[in-house]
Amino acid sequence: MMDRRLTAFNGRVAHVSLRGQVAADRFVEGERYRVVCPVADMLAKPDGGRDRQLLRGEGVRVLDLQDSMAFGFAEQDGYVGWMAAAALIATPDAAETHRVSAAQSYGKSTPGLKAMGRITPLSLGTKLTVLDVVDGWARADWSRGTAPQDIFVPSQHLAPIDTQDSDPVAVAERLVGSPYLWGGDSSFGIDCSGLVQIAMHACGQTCPRDSDMQEALGRALPPGTPPQRGDLLFWKGHVAWVADPDTILHANAHAMAVAYEPINQAVARIEKQGDGPVIRHARLSSSL
Repeated sequence: MMDRRLTAFNGRVAHVSLRGQVAADRFVEGERYRVVCPVADMLAKPDGGRDRQLLRGEGVRVLDLQDSMAFGFAEQDGYVGWMAAAALIATPDAAETHRVSAAQSYGKSTPGLKAMGRITPLSLGTKLTVLDVVDGWARADWSRGTAPQDIFVPSQHLAPIDTQDSDPVAVAERLVGSPYLWGGDSSFGIDCSGLVQIAMHACGQTCPRDSDMQEALGRALPPGTPPQRGDLLFWKGHVAWVADPDTILHANAHAMAVAYEPINQAVARIEKQGDGPVIRHARLSSSL
């Protein structure tokens, strides 16, 4: 059975790669869009629940438009779903030059430390097109369609889009205290697998979105292997970073936040609440 999260088919329109695999009215390449709001939900169906989120600047291949909703898949990981069309803009090329490297930042409608202006919150991982930098303020294009608009972002909070972090756990640690949100992918709200993906993407590493997909990452270690920083521990429906041999870091509903927890305490608590034992201990290549 095909996984709907990775199968670009909505019952009537499918991506051309699925020709011969599904029965669709139309097979299309789709058109490239990008997200133009700080955070946008991707839904299981037009009126369904949130599966995950995408950030400003992320590319989406749109295959179908129905009323106010767009159907397609995220270019970075192939995740399929529905998004509000108003959150997207058609664009043939990726023009983003920088990414937000701080846990949270903001854009202002006016530059300067004390200048007043409209504030736009920005999460770690947001992609921006920086036009210039003056006195520590990066002027970035925040246009939507034909309406030109600039925002000004503290340049200390940005990194060139082609630079990479080296330690995914250190990236995840920037988000300690961020609220837990099912399907969340930003510092304003994030879940366990979102925390893994955002950290790995910051380090230039490929990573699928959901924890069951992430179980294929790295190499499985035998039970009893001492954990080390950068390992991943999996439960059914949950994943956590190993921060050190005695501690995990995870976004979890118990703390309702991204939080550290002693490994032994977490293992006992999760099993006691009925979610079973650790089912996989994985070591990523960067952890070796």
